[in-house]
Amino acid sequence: MFKKRTNTIDYSHEIETTAFGYEFFREILLPELLGNEQPAVLYWTGKEMARQFPLSSKEEIIDFFKNASWGTLLVQQEKKNEITFLLQSPLITERKNTTRISCYQLEAGFISEQYQNMHKCVTEAYETDKKNEIQFTVKWDPKDKIE
Repeated sequence: MFKKRTNTIDYSHEIETTAFGYEFFREILLPELLGNEQPAVLYWTGKEMARQFPLSSKEEIIDFFKNASWGTLLVQQEKKNEITFLLQSPLITERKNTTRISCYQLEAGFISEQYQNMHKCVTEAYETDKKNEIQFTVKWDPKDKIE
């Protein structure tokens, strides 16, 4: 399904893992390793991951999120130079029921870079914490071209 461009590793097979294993890395290990730099590091890591897994449409991005177990990504609104997504998952809902503050900058960076590659212009994405979901607003500037 999704093959890393710079390598011959095939990630198309499914291996089950527990939510605990996933959450341990995401909510405990990464914040411990990255500290206050977590949001910035994850945003730029998401952009790098997008370069390694280039996609060509919003539908492919939506599929990637599902297959990466990041959650269900839904288009909320589309404008000329902007798109807004909602990210939903039982894990997001569960995280919101704890006192831990979660960071979704990895996903924001990933979406940003995918749109930057698709539109060939500078693109930024930011997250907004909603009640039981995460909103990503992606904006691009067609006047600020990337070679």
